[in-house]
Amino acid sequence: MTGVDLIFKVAAIGILVAVLNLLLVRSGREDQAMLTTIAGLIVVLLMVVQQISNLFDTIKSVFDL
Repeated sequence: MTGVDLIFKVAAIGILVAVLNLLLVRSGREDQAMLTTIAGLIVVLLMVVQQISNLFDTIKSVFDL
């Protein structure tokens, strides 16, 4: 996955979570809106952590650690 793909995926998740949050808040379901926001944050954090892990693996292989 390239850097641009990651940025687009994070942006798409952010837009989707924002729309769902807005719909849920307007319908009076603030608790579900909060859970949706937290779930979106967790998904994005997992994606970023995976990329950081790939970065560390690459650094290890480059420097033969």
